[in-house]
Amino acid sequence: MTGMNLVEQHPATYKSLVALSTQAEAGMAETGLAPLLAELVKIRVSQLNGCAFCLRTHTRDALAKGETADRLAVLAAWGESGYFTARERAALAVAERTTRPGEPVRWAYEDEALTDDQASAVSWLAIVMNAWNRVALMSRTPVAP
Repeated sequence: MTGMNLVEQHPATYKSLVALSTQAEAGMAETGLAPLLAELVKIRVSQLNGCAFCLRTHTRDALAKGETADRLAVLAAWGESGYFTARERAALAVAERTTRPGEPVRWAYEDEALTDDQASAVSWLAIVMNAWNRVALMSRTPVAP
C-alpha cells in the first residue's frame, strides 16, 4: 500500500479529529495544565510512535512557547534527568502508559503531582496525539529539511 492522504480521502473524519484535538487541548487548560506541558506530551508520544512530521511540528511549537533546547534534547530520557518537575514527570508517565499500555512504565504515577482530572486530560491528549501520529504515518507525510 502506498501512502494515501487520509485527510483528502475522508475530510469529515479529519474534521472530527480536529474537533477532538481542540477538546483535548481545552481539557488540559481547564485543569490548569500549561500549554508547554501539552507540547511535551505531544512530543513524547510522537517519539514513541516515530512520527517525524509531528516531532518537527511540536518541537517547533514548544520552542515558540519558550521551551529550551536542553530539555527537548533529554525528553526521550526524561526519567533519567533532573530537568522536569514532578507534575511534568507524572504527565509524561501517563502519556507513555496511554501510548504503550502493555509496557510497564518505569516511573510511578505521582498522585500528588496530578489530580485525577489532570491525569484524564493528559490521557485524552495522548490518545488524540496517537491518532495524529497514525494519520501522518499512514499518509506518509513528507518530512524534509
